[in-house]
Amino acid sequence: MRRNDDVRFTSSSLKIPLAPRPSPFNFPFCYQALASRIENTRNSLARLIDSVKGRSDFRQFSPRLSHLWSRSNESTLSASGMRSGCSATQLKNLGGGGGLLIGKSFLLCSASLSLIWPDNSTQAGSSGTKQSCSTSQRGREEVSVSLIPKSSLLCSASLALARAEDLTTQASDFSGRETQQKGHSASRVHDEERVLISEVLVRDKDGEELERKDLETEALQALKASRANSALTVSEVQEDVHRIIQSGYFSSCMPVAVDTRDGIRLVFQVEPNQEFQGLVCEGANVLPAKFLEDSLRDGYGKVINLRRLDEAISSINGWYIERGFFALVSDVEMLSGGILRLQVSEAEVNNISIRFLDRKTGEPTTGKTKPETILRQLTTKKGQVYSMLQGKRDMETVLTMGSMEDVSIIPQPAGADTGKVDIVMNVVERPSGGFSAGGGISSGITSGPLSGLIGSFAYSHRNVFGKNQKLNISLERGQIDSIFRINYTDPWIEGDDKRTSRTIMVQNSRTPGTLVHGNQPDGSNLTIGRVTAGIEFSQPVRPKWSGTAGLIFQHAGVRDDKGDPVIKDFYSSPLTASGKIHDDMLLAKFESVYTGSGDQGSSMLVVNMEQALPVLPEWLSFNRVNARARRGVEIGPVRLLLSLSGGHVVGNFPPHEAFTIGGTNSVRGYEEGSVGSGRSYAVGSGEISFPMLGPVEGVIFADYGTDLGSGQTVLGDPAGARHKPGIGYGYGFGVRVDSPLGPLRLEYAFSDSHAKRFHFGVGHRN
Repeated sequence: MRRNDDVRFTSSSLKIPLAPRPSPFNFPFCYQALASRIENTRNSLARLIDSVKGRSDFRQFSPRLSHLWSRSNESTLSASGMRSGCSATQLKNLGGGGGLLIGKSFLLCSASLSLIWPDNSTQAGSSGTKQSCSTSQRGREEVSVSLIPKSSLLCSASLALARAEDLTTQASDFSGRETQQKGHSASRVHDEERVLISEVLVRDKDGEELERKDLETEALQALKASRANSALTVSEVQEDVHRIIQSGYFSSCMPVAVDTRDGIRLVFQVEPNQEFQGLVCEGANVLPAKFLEDSLRDGYGKVINLRRLDEAISSINGWYIERGFFALVSDVEMLSGGILRLQVSEAEVNNISIRFLDRKTGEPTTGKTKPETILRQLTTKKGQVYSMLQGKRDMETVLTMGSMEDVSIIPQPAGADTGKVDIVMNVVERPSGGFSAGGGISSGITSGPLSGLIGSFAYSHRNVFGKNQKLNISLERGQIDSIFRINYTDPWIEGDDKRTSRTIMVQNSRTPGTLVHGNQPDGSNLTIGRVTAGIEFSQPVRPKWSGTAGLIFQHAGVRDDKGDPVIKDFYSSPLTASGKIHDDMLLAKFESVYTGSGDQGSSMLVVNMEQALPVLPEWLSFNRVNARARRGVEIGPVRLLLSLSGGHVVGNFPPHEAFTIGGTNSVRGYEEGSVGSGRSYAVGSGEISFPMLGPVEGVIFADYGTDLGSGQTVLGDPAGARHKPGIGYGYGFGVRVDSPLGPLRLEYAFSDSHAKRFHFGVGHRN
């Protein structure tokens, strides 16, 4: 049997992926086994080529992306180690085949392995006749050995055997030996013969030493099996080829076995990657240039390492994923001069459509809301790169319109090979309007059998004209309180690009005057009647900030129990600023609101200013400023809530417009307004809440309030006449229960005047 000392490794150009490890290859080195499998090998190779071609049909994928995951290259066998020439037809039969390979990484490198037994017949023969590898040459057989088809690393290899003295013998006894060898050749195909290697070197593709010794060191360190004075199989050499490629510094690697005086020298001929000198990125419209530069900055001026490049591209794709963008790096190419080209595919929005679904059946139906009313709410626009996070915010915005019960978004491909998406928004509308009735509690009444109880009746329409405009007509009636209100709101004025809303309001109210003037010593009650009409405009200024400006006219006066107008109370203190039975004022209102989140218990800041404009001589003129701040802090399961409010009035204003201190929403432990009423005020509060059982929370609180000594500056000094202290504090405990109306609050408080009082409220404190 022929020895393997003259085996030569040569390269054929074939793409392999970095990520998957190669499966062991089965190369029989015995001449007897090869001779018995000539015909079977040809057939299996043909099937392998067909299989590879079949696996390589990527037309089912988008042409934009198919080249991202695969590369094609035709395998070519080199016969440079043979003295005799082979025809193109024979080379094709031996191992030529084309196909695409699939890898887990889109960074594909070139490496392959071919085995050719050199023809020594010319050295032994004396005829001097040139030998040919043509198909007409009798007795000459070429064996092509296929690899395991299931391996993810497909390579091409061939082993050609030619002995002049055996040509006739091989031709005559081939048929007989084929049957004899058939039984045991299958068992030997997995037994690879080892070849003793005396020396292992790394050289460039021309066989010369590498200019950069650091790259040579990288390649040697990547080797595992290939060591001097070691016996290697073809599979082990191929695995080391894979390891060199996997190091990331080389674009190709070709193992060559050289027979020397000292033994077989194994040379890995490598081609290093280019040095990274520049970057061209195409298709990246939303990716920040600085992020892209920072991702690849460390590689400038260095040999490109494909592993690190893969990590950089993964970070770029991660940037898109974190922000919900439909985008990724779809192609990488190294241009001449060390210029790296990145192709980014970003899915742009091609079209946005609204589909209304029936509330009961879920089938498409005709909606009452105009589609353009919904579309104008969306921040996602045509031509933008689609973001799932932005789509989620758009759904929440549509839900806050109040006319939708359910909203969902479905992105769909816009068409073949367009790289764009169509957005379909499914919406389920609520019933547009109806009547409602309910009840509540007013903090203005502190005594009587039905203290503070009120009833309400309302009609509302939340989608007037299909433009999401709101109409509310309500009536609230209590023991003394009564409010009739008509509100018409356009959440977004048509033609405005700043999301400005408009509210027109008309209101007629009657509220108890006990907050400022207290109960009359003679047992009579005072009520304050106000007729108000105005218009307000609101607009989001910045994220979490909104502003409101309006103009409101108010006609206010005081009446007794019989409904007759009065201008002085029991203590002869004036009840109006003008001295008439009514005060008229035109208020210019400005308000700015900051909300930390949608939770009303979170951080909040409200600054409000009202300026009374004396358009007519008898109209009042004053300026009032009021501010409220609240801050919530989570400390484990415990929540700390701090709040502070204050205000001041300058000018001539009615006594009933003074700031009142004390009560459920002010200083607990006191009745409503019993601490004081002044031109200025300040109230601070601290609460610690903690979970108890399910929706029930416990709370401990402390409040402090003062009129800052301004009580006597109010017209008629109503606080001084009723001996209000002007300063006070309270503390206590309570429970709260979550409900659809908001937290139900039941609290028990102690005041600094040793009074004890229950407080009940609905919703968060003002």
